[in-house]
Amino acid sequence: MDDDLILSVVTGSRAYGLRTGASDTDRRGVFVAPTADFWRLDKPVTHRDGPLPEQFSWEVERFCRLALDANPTVLECLWSPIVEVETAEGRRLRELRGAFLSRRAHETFTGYADAQFRRLDPAAPKWKQAMHMIRLLINGLHLVRHGEPLVDVGAHRDRLLAVRRGEVPWERVDAWRAELAADLAGAPSVLPDRPDRAAVEAFLIDVRRDHL
Repeated sequence: MDDDLILSVVTGSRAYGLRTGASDTDRRGVFVAPTADFWRLDKPVTHRDGPLPEQFSWEVERFCRLALDANPTVLECLWSPIVEVETAEGRRLRELRGAFLSRRAHETFTGYADAQFRRLDPAAPKWKQAMHMIRLLINGLHLVRHGEPLVDVGAHRDRLLAVRRGEVPWERVDAWRAELAADLAGAPSVLPDRPDRAAVEAFLIDVRRDHL
């Protein structure tokens, strides 16, 4: 069932401006569990897969908590250029997206990229993973400099897809990564020190009230 969705967006290569003929359609969404279900011993699920292939959704409270923690995957959903479902509550959530931002994004975007880097074997890199590592650093650097993530990295498409095809030597990929990571670590940030938790909580309370 997906009739409880308040927001569903396309992410992945189609949103990133990196679509190829073999690209899937990755969907991420936000749903709202009935408020009364939280009174039970068995609480509602915090996330779910499907019903479409490559579709994943978070319950609204879980989504808000992850966004407040500057989770890169979740923040991307709020800025995706491809919106397929948007109720009045979903629209309000997207309009609230700036309230989730904070300087913690420096750590989370760098941390996610570092984790991907550590999983790469220089002798036999997984080039798609290497491409997304670079993409994430570009995204995070734009966020701290301009106050919103750069989901559509189409301006870097040719260079990123060359990485994915394994046409760029590992040494050059690693040098690009190191340059972006250094820029991200040292970039002056336009982001606030802390997210606006009060605004997010007010939104969540309204949603719970409306679904009682």
